[in-house]
Amino acid sequence: MYKFTDDYLIGIDEIDNEHRRLFQMINEAIDLSKESSDISVISKNLVSGLKNYAATHFAHEEAYMEHIHDPELPIQKKEHEAFTKKINTFALDTSSPEAARQSLNDLLAYLARWLYRHILSSDTMIGKMSSISADEEDPFAFCEKYKTGVELIDTEHRRLFEIIHDTNDLIHAELLHDKYDEIMHLLVELKDYTEFHFRDEENLMERIHYPEISAQKRAHTAFVERLVEVDLTDLDEMDDNQQEYLIDLINFLSGWLINHILGSDKKIGEYMREHGIKEE
Repeated sequence: MYKFTDDYLIGIDEIDNEHRRLFQMINEAIDLSKESSDISVISKNLVSGLKNYAATHFAHEEAYMEHIHDPELPIQKKEHEAFTKKINTFALDTSSPEAARQSLNDLLAYLARWLYRHILSSDTMIGKMSSISADEEDPFAFCEKYKTGVELIDTEHRRLFEIIHDTNDLIHAELLHDKYDEIMHLLVELKDYTEFHFRDEENLMERIHYPEISAQKRAHTAFVERLVEVDLTDLDEMDDNQQEYLIDLINFLSGWLINHILGSDKKIGEYMREHGIKEE
């Protein structure tokens, strides 16, 4: 069974309720598949129901983002299309009852993983990008409010901000030619350092028996997967859209990091202070 826990709440009731319903539909299909010998009927009803409900949910989500002028809307639409394509192209393996059951279970697992990842890497940022950018004169600077009070975490966060800041400066360097190789180098450095930081942070959480470590790991995995999927090899084909794409990308990466620090990482420091835990 796939649990919809509080760490998947994004704070928008309509969207949260629809996410909860999507997980409920997946879990209901799992239960039915265990009780029924005719997987084909379950599969047909599931695909039809999920297709219709997901389309309704995506329409609501995109309308909300359009209403608030959320800059992430184009990326969200592409991700929604990927989910819809998976549903539309699914074909149950009917070569045997066992194969049919496995085929359906594979689909359900994929859909659940997609939803988990999409919520944590994309939906949690709905409505937050513009407010984060407006908070500071320099939204790419590591400032006092981002400090957790844990030296290891704060030092590594500061380095992540430095990499993002350097990348942003390069993106906006209008007179600098052939800058895209260096931008790609910095984004690779950002990915590698992010993975390094997340490992350090998770090791610390394990050592102090931090109760929210599972939620943190899920968020970390979703963000790293988002970074891994960034493909700049086709920048040359973007022509005039190169700059816009890179600006949107770096704004998203910095926004996600800020949101994660304020919403999750600062709680690590609070937990350590409340329990008298010191860094080694």
